[in-house]
Amino acid sequence: MSQVSMFSSGQEFANLLVSSDLLHDSWFTISDLRSHPYLNNPILFKVYPYHSNGAIVAFVSSPICNLQKEMVSSEELEGSQSPFEFISTKLNPHFSVNKAAITLFASLVNELSALKEKLGNASPLIITGVSLGGSVASLFTLWLLKDNNKRPTCITFGSPLLGDSGLQQAISERPSWNSCFLHVVSNQDPIPRSLVSPTNVFAGSIPQSCIYNPFGMFLLCSDSDCSCFEEPESVLDIMMEMNLNSQHQDNCFLPFNYEQVLERLKHKIIFKGASQLFHFSVDQLQAGIDLQLEAIGIGGQTSNINPLRTKVKKRVEESFAKKRSVIDPGKKLNKMKLAMAWLEWYMKVTLNEGGYVDSYKRSDFRSRDAVKSRQEIVKHQRVLNKYWKTKVAEVEEMPQSEKAAFRTRWLYAGTNYRRMVEPLDIAEYYMKSGNIDYVNLGRSEHYKKLEEWRKEDNPSGSGNDRRKPVCLTEDSCFWAYVEEAIINSERLREGTLEEKENAREYLVNFGEYVINMIRSYSVSSEIFHPHSSFMKWWKDYRQDILSCLSNLPLAFYMENGEYQSYA
Repeated sequence: MSQVSMFSSGQEFANLLVSSDLLHDSWFTISDLRSHPYLNNPILFKVYPYHSNGAIVAFVSSPICNLQKEMVSSEELEGSQSPFEFISTKLNPHFSVNKAAITLFASLVNELSALKEKLGNASPLIITGVSLGGSVASLFTLWLLKDNNKRPTCITFGSPLLGDSGLQQAISERPSWNSCFLHVVSNQDPIPRSLVSPTNVFAGSIPQSCIYNPFGMFLLCSDSDCSCFEEPESVLDIMMEMNLNSQHQDNCFLPFNYEQVLERLKHKIIFKGASQLFHFSVDQLQAGIDLQLEAIGIGGQTSNINPLRTKVKKRVEESFAKKRSVIDPGKKLNKMKLAMAWLEWYMKVTLNEGGYVDSYKRSDFRSRDAVKSRQEIVKHQRVLNKYWKTKVAEVEEMPQSEKAAFRTRWLYAGTNYRRMVEPLDIAEYYMKSGNIDYVNLGRSEHYKKLEEWRKEDNPSGSGNDRRKPVCLTEDSCFWAYVEEAIINSERLREGTLEEKENAREYLVNFGEYVINMIRSYSVSSEIFHPHSSFMKWWKDYRQDILSCLSNLPLAFYMENGEYQSYA
C-alpha cells in the first residue's frame, strides 16, 4: 500500500466504520447502561447479546468519577488485584497506566474474572465504554488478549489516554493486539485530550518517562467529517492541536453525546476533491494528510496548521521507512522453505558418500562441481541460521503466554531445521584445528532454546513405538559426540594417565548413549555407512574401544554385525 492510498484509506475506513452498525450498536449499549442508577457504584458494566452467538460488554463510569493524571507503574501493580504482569516483555519490561482507570478495574476484577469464563466462545465479542469506562474496557480487552483463543474488538468513545510509552510499545510489539482497539474521539469532547498538553508533560506531577501515549486506531471526528489515524506520534500531534483549538480548557467535563456525532456523519455524503485542498502546491502524500486533517476540523487558515502538516508528514514517512526495512513474513517463510529444500536435495545426493555431514566435511577433496554444490549449501545454511536466530530472539522477548502460541505454530519447523542444519555447524566447528567440546563451548544459544522448547513440548520423548529409523537423527548434537569420541579415543592411545581415565569414562558413556539411540531408532541409518565418521571411529579405534566397551551392549552390537540390518 502506498503512502497516498494509506491516507486516502484513512477516510475511507472511517466512512466504512461510521456507515456500519458496529459503532451505533456499541453506543446503544452505552446509552442504555447510562440510564441505570449508579447508586454507590463508580462504574457499571453489562453484557448485551449481539447477533446469534456474540456479545457486547459495555462499561460506563459515574459522572462523579474524577479523571486523575497520576499513573501507577507495573512494579506497583505486582501482587495487586490487577492481573497485567503479562503485558511486560524483555524489550519493554516496565509500563505505567492511569491510576483512576486501574482503580476502577480493580474494583471489578472478581466479577470480570467470572465474566471471562462465561463469555466462552462468544463471537463477535465487542468490548466498549465511554470516558473512564472506555479505559476500563481497554484494560479488560488486554486481559482477554492474554488468552490466545480470544480475539475481542474494543471500541471506546471519548476515552482518555491510558498509559505511557512502555504500555504503547508493549502493545505495538504484538500487531494482533494493537489492531483490536478503536478509539472514537470528537473534537468537541475534552476528555480524550485531557491527558495531553503541548508538551505532553504535566507540571511536576509526572516524570518525563511517564507521559501518556496512544495505541490502537483513532477515529477522529468533527461535526462534518471524520478520519482514521494509527501512527501514535501523529495522533498525539493532532490531539494537541485539537486542544489548542478547543474552547474547553478546564477540568469540568460533562458527558459527551456521541450519538449525535455518529448520526450526523452517517447521513452525510462525504466527498473530497482537489478544489477543497489548501491553495498552494502540495505533493500527493501531503494532499492525503491535508484531507484527513481538514476532515476533523483542523486546517484552512489555522495558524498552527503548517507545522502540524509537516510533523504528521514526517511521522508517516518515518513509519513507512521502518515498514519498508522489514521483509514481508510470507516472503521470508518462502525463502526458508527454499533453503530447506536445497539441504534435502543435498542429503539425497550424498547418501552414497557417507551422508551429507561427512560429505560436507570432505568437500576439499572432491570435484569442482561438488565444491560448488557445497558452497551453495553453505549459503543456504547461513540464511537459515540467520532467520532462526532472529526468530528465537523475537520469541524470547514475548511474554510466556505468547511463547506457547509460537511453539504450536513454529516448533515443528524449528525442530526440523535444528536437526538438519546443526550437524553442518558441528562439522564446520571441528574442521577448525584445535576446536573441542562443541556442546559446551561452540553451540549457539538459539539451538539450545529450540531444543529446550522441544523437550518442554514433549517431556516424555517420542518414538517409543517406532519400528524403523528416523530420516533425521533426533539429537542434533549426535555428530558432536562422535567427534568427541574420536578425540577421546586418540587420548586413550597416547594421552597422560589422567587423560586416559577421562577418555575411558567418556567412551563408556558414549557407548551407552549410542545403543539407546539405536534401540529407539532415533538415529538415521547413515551413521552405519562405511564412509561415515561413526564407522570410521569404530574401524580406526576398534581395539582401543573394545578395551573399555567389551562388556557393553554397543560392542556386542557392532562386533556381531547387527548394524548391517539397521534399516
